Amino acid sequence: MAGRCVRVASYAEMIRRIGPAPRAAAALVALLAAAHVRAAPPEQPRTAARVIVAAHREGRVVVYSATDRSLVTPLLADFAELHPAITVEYHDIPAREIHGRALAEAAARRGVGDVLWSSAMDLQIQLANDGFAMAYESPETVNLPAWAVWRNEAFATTLEPIVFAYDAARLPAAEVPRSHADLVRLLDAEPPRWRGRVATYDPERSAFGYLLLTQDSRLDPGFEGTLRAYRRAGITLVETSGAMIDGVLSGRDLLAVNVNGSYVLGARRTAPRLALVYPSDYVLATSRIALIPRTAQHPNAAKVFLDYLLSARGQDVLANRCSLFSIRTDVEGEATAAALARTLGARLKPIHVGPSLLVHVDRLKQLEFLRRWRAAAVAP
Repeated sequence: MAGRCVRVASYAEMIRRIGPAPRAAAALVALLAAAHVRAAPPEQPRTAARVIVAAHREGRVVVYSATDRSLVTPLLADFAELHPAITVEYHDIPAREIHGRALAEAAARRGVGDVLWSSAMDLQIQLANDGFAMAYESPETVNLPAWAVWRNEAFATTLEPIVFAYDAARLPAAEVPRSHADLVRLLDAEPPRWRGRVATYDPERSAFGYLLLTQDSRLDPGFEGTLRAYRRAGITLVETSGAMIDGVLSGRDLLAVNVNGSYVLGARRTAPRLALVYPSDYVLATSRIALIPRTAQHPNAAKVFLDYLLSARGQDVLANRCSLFSIRTDVEGEATAAALARTLGARLKPIHVGPSLLVHVDRLKQLEFLRRWRAAAVAP
């Protein structure tokens, strides 16, 4: 690990010594390329040497992310160890705000965000579809599923299962629903017991919650019945997976539905009584999509950061130190795509990165979908 720090620091030292003269810069690129081929450990990202040189000159990357900073602290620390010459300015903000900032910066033709990293997959694809994303042929995409990259503009970085969560100290495992249909049966069997004690996302406040609900409408054959069961149970609506987990651990709720499994796995480190269920009928799997805006002020540093996210090294940190399920199948551990595939098989339903996500983004369709949701699921 220390050797990697020394080598990256020497890049910056050579830049300072040689300066920006064209011939010297060309020599530096050749030297870096040779060093990259000969000395890089196998887990190091395969970013082109010229991109690394340019990124170190930029010296900074601004990341707009819907991922809690506390979750990715190990990731940011490891990136800093690998690239001490690049300062990461990390903004932990809601998904809808990321989308709004991207549009505002594009309209002003003055970009601030260099990487947009969000779990609101549909909003990210909308930005790419509308021409706001820069195309970049990352050398790491060969290790991703074909459905995980769209037009070299939108890149899935994780594969996170959507689960049911409960407190094993308060709710016996035998009384926990095992499928979406089982959830409806249990809610209807004992209405007083469950009333006001089941939590899920509020799709009107959470962009991620809206995405999940639209995907459930596609996969759950009993979707309308599920919504009506929510209404009868007086379901609690919250904005984040963290709020759902807090509700379960505090005893306010017996069950949380459509919780991000990454957050459950992370919370179990300090609360081992928190348990999860992978539904037996289907398990949605979402991805945090990363893209580089066309207006990025530090485009090379953005490419270095993106390559790191997609690399075996970055994916290993995401999975085994951040509990964010990695998308690469060559990374091992509990929070990995490989582990999910072995456990779930055909039940695992990844949401593909591409234009199919745009179906429910249209404003009129969104309003109609939410009207149906309110009428069926929300008590007056």
